[in-house]
Parts: sequence; C-alpha cells; structure tokens
Amino acid sequence: MEIVPVSDGRGLDRFIAFPYDHYRADPLWVPQLRRDIHTLLSPSKNPFFQHAEAQYWIARQSDGRTVGRIGAIKNDMHNREHQDRVGFYGFFESINDQTVANALWDTAAAWLTQRGFDTMRGPMSPSVNDECGLLIANNGTPPSLMMPYNFSYYQQLHERYGFTKAKDLLAYDGGGAESAPERFLRIGRRALGRNGITLRTLDMKRFDAEVELIKKLYNSAWEKNWGFVPLTDAEIDHLAKQLKPIVVPDLVIFAERGSEVVGFAVSLPDFNLALLHNRSGRMFPGILKVLWYSRKIHRARVMLLGVIPEFRGRAIDAVLYHRTWENSVKHGMPSGEAGWILEDNALMNKAATQLGFRVSKTYRVYDKPL
Repeated sequence: MEIVPVSDGRGLDRFIAFPYDHYRADPLWVPQLRRDIHTLLSPSKNPFFQHAEAQYWIARQSDGRTVGRIGAIKNDMHNREHQDRVGFYGFFESINDQTVANALWDTAAAWLTQRGFDTMRGPMSPSVNDECGLLIANNGTPPSLMMPYNFSYYQQLHERYGFTKAKDLLAYDGGGAESAPERFLRIGRRALGRNGITLRTLDMKRFDAEVELIKKLYNSAWEKNWGFVPLTDAEIDHLAKQLKPIVVPDLVIFAERGSEVVGFAVSLPDFNLALLHNRSGRMFPGILKVLWYSRKIHRARVMLLGVIPEFRGRAIDAVLYHRTWENSVKHGMPSGEAGWILEDNALMNKAATQLGFRVSKTYRVYDKPL
C-alpha cells in the first residue's frame, strides 16, 4: 500500500470516486452530486480557500485499488479567530484496516506539523461550516442535508489511533403533529407583543438583499459558539447560490423589531431524501431520479436558528420555532431534523427537548496532539 498525493485532475477524480464504491451497498449513505463535491474541493471554485489551504491523498494498494483517502486543512480564519495552532483533517474514508487508517492520519499529521500546528482536529470537511464530526450514534435513518455519514467501525479506528473527544454535536428529530406544542404558541404570542416583534418570510424577489441581511446576522448570532469560524461574504454568497434552487421562502423566517432584524431561522426541504435515489452521484441520467423524488420530500432540515445577543432570553426563539413548524407542515413536511447543536449548549438543547424533539444522531469531533 502507498499513500499518494492528489496532484492533478485525474487524482482528484479518484479521490471523489472512492466513497461511491466504498458505500455502494449501504442504503443509509446519501450520494451527493459529484459535480458539487468537485466544487467543494476546488480552490478556484470554493471561496473557503481564499483563507485556507488543503492537500488531499488517497491510499492505494499495489493492484491499484483505492482503499482510503484523507485531506489535511490549514484554516487561517479559524486560527485568527481562536488564537490557536489547530490544523484539521477531513474527507476521511478507509476500509476497516487500522494500518490503512493510521497511514492516512500519519500523512495528514506530518503535513500539519510542517506548518506549525500542535493539534489535529476533525473530521472537518473542510470546516465547521460544512460537514463536520464523526457519526457515532444513529437512529437508523439517512443523514440530513449537509450532515456526514460513516461506517460504525470508524469510531474504533479513531480511538485506536489515539484521538480523544473534543466535542459532541447533536442532531434532533421530531415533529409529526400539525403544530408545535401549545405552550410554545402561548409563549410566542406573548413574546411578539411584549417586544414589538413581527415575523416575515423570505422575499425571493429581493433574494440578494435578503442574503445581505443574513450575512449581518449570522456571525453575530453564533460568535461565541465553540469552534465557530465566521463566514466571509464570499462564502455566504457561494452557499446561497448553491441552495437557492431548493429554497422554500416560507421556511426562511425573519424576526424584526421595526426595521431591525433581531433573529432568523433557515430550514430547507431535506434534499438528501431525493439524492438517496441517485446512487452514482452523476448528473445524467441520475438527476432525473432526483427531480422525481424531490416532489415527495416529507422532512425538513432545520439548519440555522439564531437571535442576536441583545434579544436572547426574550422567547424570540420560541416564536421562530413555532412559525418554522407551522410553515413546514403547510408545505407537506410535518417532521424534521434540527441541528447540529453543541452538547453543552444548554438553552438550545432544552428548547429542542421541550418541542418534543429527541436526539437522533450524535457526531463527535476529535483532537490529537501533534
């Protein structure tokens, strides 16, 4: 076996292709479109790489068969924000062979050490604002949109190598009823009146202006979270462009006080339920299946819900929860997955539980000293 750096387009194609073979027989794995993965990994297409650098490798047997892959990531934005020397690994995949896994991590660790890092953290593919964490507990359902998936033996590979837990991330599953619990409706009505708050949904005719509002809110609402890395304007624009085709305006909700936006919630149809049926990940003819099944999506993915610091503790989140639930039901999505939420974010975990949601998946971020 040898570890081979990705140095050209052909190598990148092999790197991208491995999971489609690796998980072929696993009905829970969701094949993303290969075109989208190529965009994610390419410095010329993904604005993340305006402040970051990555190197990718594949593990290859003597017969030419790919048996694993990994990326090492240098994220300057993270290091500026947290004043640390943490480097990252991501896009990790391996057959159930500790030797293969160790060789991949050793290679990534050497690359990070050469750049002055003292800790290797992951999986981050490529950052905390993308797919992150290792799936260590699952309720037997496919991952939701923008959430990772892996075989259960990955946890053992990590811990045998010497990784230790840095933080767990929780996903919650719930819904099924026509509306949120009555208690949230009462709290929400009081909060609206007491604080002079009004709610409105996304105006697609002003999509670019609405994205500008989210830019201002996002970094303020999440700035104190563990591991948080601000999204640049270019990154938010890029993400908005990618998600615009599947946006349902009623599922993007702004809480306003006069002309000031004080909170927002962003949910999307869980498009993974459609992608699940295109096992090759190729655009043609697979996209026809995706479009067919996209009409039958019955689950929402609650991606973001935040309130600016000055308005926390005023039940604005309850208002947003209730309206999100109400509008999801209206669009044929009575259930949903919310998350991820940090394991020690007591307020958000309590709110999810009070809504009747239960932890459905646990993802773990690992650290290892270099």
